This record gives sequence, C-alpha cells and structure tokens, in this order.
Amino acid sequence: MNPPKNDVPPGSEALIVQHMALVGHIVRETMSRVPSHVDRDDLTSAGLTALVQAANAYDPERGVPFNRYAATRIRGAIVDDLRSIDWASRSVRRRSRELDMTRANLATVLGRTATTAEVAQAAGITLEEVIANDEDVSRAQVLSLSASEDDMIGERLVSNAPDPQAMLEHRERLTYLTEAIAELPDRLRLVVEQYFLAERPMGEIAETLGVTESRVSQLRAEAMVLLRDALNMALDPELVEPAARPNGCAARRRQAYFTAVADRHAAGLRGQMTGQMTGQMMSAPSTSYNASA
Repeated sequence: MNPPKNDVPPGSEALIVQHMALVGHIVRETMSRVPSHVDRDDLTSAGLTALVQAANAYDPERGVPFNRYAATRIRGAIVDDLRSIDWASRSVRRRSRELDMTRANLATVLGRTATTAEVAQAAGITLEEVIANDEDVSRAQVLSLSASEDDMIGERLVSNAPDPQAMLEHRERLTYLTEAIAELPDRLRLVVEQYFLAERPMGEIAETLGVTESRVSQLRAEAMVLLRDALNMALDPELVEPAARPNGCAARRRQAYFTAVADRHAAGLRGQMTGQMTGQMMSAPSTSYNASA
C-alpha cells in the first residue's frame, strides 16, 4: 500500500520512504495482539497517514530522532483506528456479564467448560444469540482505554491472561455458587447435584423423584434461574429482574432463598475470620511469667 500523496513536501517524502518499514513493523506487532477480524490494510492505511503527518510536522531542531517521533504518531493513529471498531452497546455488555456468570456456574457444576449450546440452554436464549453476543464482545474488547500515549502498543492491548482482580472475582463467584446450591430446596438441589455433578441421566433422576423427565427438565431450569439470580443479587444486584408480583408467595420464597444464601455466606466469612484469629494466636510467641523477676 502506497502512502497518501496529498500535500507531501519534497523534503518530507524522503523521510516517508525511508520509514515505511516502520509502519509495517508496528502493524505486524499490533496484529499479533488483536482479534482476527481486524483488517490489516485498515491499520496500515492509518499508520501511513500518520507517517505522512509526522513527516510534515517534524522539527529536527527539537532533538528528537524522527523514527521515535514517527513511531509515537503511528502507534497513536493505529490505536485510534482500533478504538473506532464497533464498540459494544450497554445491552451487549450486560448480556455478556450474564453469560459469563452462566458459564462460571456451569463450569462449577459440570466440572468442565460448558459448551455454547449448554450455555444457551441455561441462559434461556438461543444458540445464535450467544454466538452473536460473543462476537460483539470480541470486536469491542480490542483496547484498554486507560492507556496513555507514552505506553508501548503491547501495553495498550487487552491481554488474554486473567488479572488478579478477575481471579479474585471468579473465586468469589464460585464460593457464592456453592452456597447457593446448598440453600436450594431439596428437590432442586437433588436435580442439580445428580444431573450436573453425578452426571446421571434425566430418566434415572425422574425415577428417583417419581416424576417425568419433562418435570426434571423444568426443575433443572428453575434451579438454574434461582442460582443465577442468587449470584446476581450478591454480586451484581442491577442484573436481578424484579418479581412480577412482589407481594406474592413466589416472590417471598425467592427473597427468603436470597437471604438464606447471604446468611450462609456471612457465616462462612465469620468462620474464616475466627480461624485466622485462632491461627494467629497459636502462632504468636508465648511469654512465661518469671517469678524471680
């Protein structure tokens, strides 16, 4: 791809030709860290335009080497171009959070990563909706908006490795999920434990409960909704949809379940604190009374 030709002073053209390889290097560096749907030609065009602008604005009397000055301008232009790519709407991000929660729930009960079809079934949406949401988020999560202009391009781009905060949040979700399963009504808890943990067929579970397989499927779906809402109530209350009849029996049972999960979690935290205090007391150096002192 040739650099833009408009308004290029003769003295600047040599700088542009000499440093076109710099654009290619920065584009290759960027392409290794962004999703595959990002178009290389678009980034190259943005980089070449920035190179031309840098050549036109360059002032050698400032003592800054041109390659360093141009690299900063090129990286900035590429970052700006990436930021303009289909940022996800608020609804897409909200659905993404819900699907992430569903995936975490299923991973715990299944002991493995859930398939996209299982996520769709548990979330109560179609397989196509899950795939479309994942694609929207992938397009959106290209850059970290908190980067400064002086950062290297590798530091501006989102890393796939979980950060400590994300790992802490994941552990907290798993803790709440375990507690939420324990507080489920007996029949719902049995279905969850037997279907997801013991991996028993629905037919066997139906025989154990004395109901039809269709009823087991309904109980499983009801349990998944309760688990999802319990985790959302604890970690992201804005995602919990209000009950259709706030004063009805179903709403009161639902609220009692949320309260039981919260109480169990609080009791667990108190137990951890007590254990830590006991451990500290036992590990503290002992002092003996010296009668002759």
